[in-house]
Amino acid sequence: MNHLLEVEDLRVNYGHIQALKGISLNVKEGEVVAILGANGAGKTTLMRTLSGLLSPHSGAIRFNGQETTRLGADKIVRLGIGQSPEGRRVFGTLSVAENLRLGGFTRPPAEIGESCEYVYKIFPRLYERRSQLAGTLSGGEQQMLAIGRALVTKPKLLLLDEPSLGLAPIIIRNIFQVLADVRDTGVTILLVEQNARMALKLADRGYVLEVGRMSHEGPARELLASPEIQAAYLGHG
Repeated sequence: MNHLLEVEDLRVNYGHIQALKGISLNVKEGEVVAILGANGAGKTTLMRTLSGLLSPHSGAIRFNGQETTRLGADKIVRLGIGQSPEGRRVFGTLSVAENLRLGGFTRPPAEIGESCEYVYKIFPRLYERRSQLAGTLSGGEQQMLAIGRALVTKPKLLLLDEPSLGLAPIIIRNIFQVLADVRDTGVTILLVEQNARMALKLADRGYVLEVGRMSHEGPARELLASPEIQAAYLGHG
């Protein structure tokens, strides 16, 4: 299995504060890889850097064999990386359908409709709400829309930043089932998620990020069974 994403000794600063302190990881084609960590560990900084929204101080990012470390966000999307950001970030004054079509801005116009139909198939609620303003959707519906908008880019690699944040358990289960279905279509997924148990059940492998450094990595089942990881991130049950 080839490495689709390779990150080597990545360092990212906010002014004089070093948010990422030499992160290295890889994601193989077809995998789901989870990034776990507490608030402030650097997870969102990592995702924003991978998608070109932040520039690293040093280190290297390679996607599908191509260096992307200094590429702009639009070029990274065109290469095949789609992101559903933390906090959903939908366009509230536009309809569901308009949000989805905007997600396809890098795609040939003739292909956007097909991708939107795929999103409506996996998220039927969005089809029901397709004419509704995105800002009037529930939190769960907005999360579906954010994921759907990323999928319209037809990504090789899907970056998901806290898809379960603030959602009811039944909605979380629905979204993770959809993510499993998306994985089964061949889309590679890098998932940042505070619901560590759900993330590791979906993932093939995982990394644990602590204060800007990787502290653990390994197969998801081993991380789930680790007493140290259980105590820090999984709680009871």
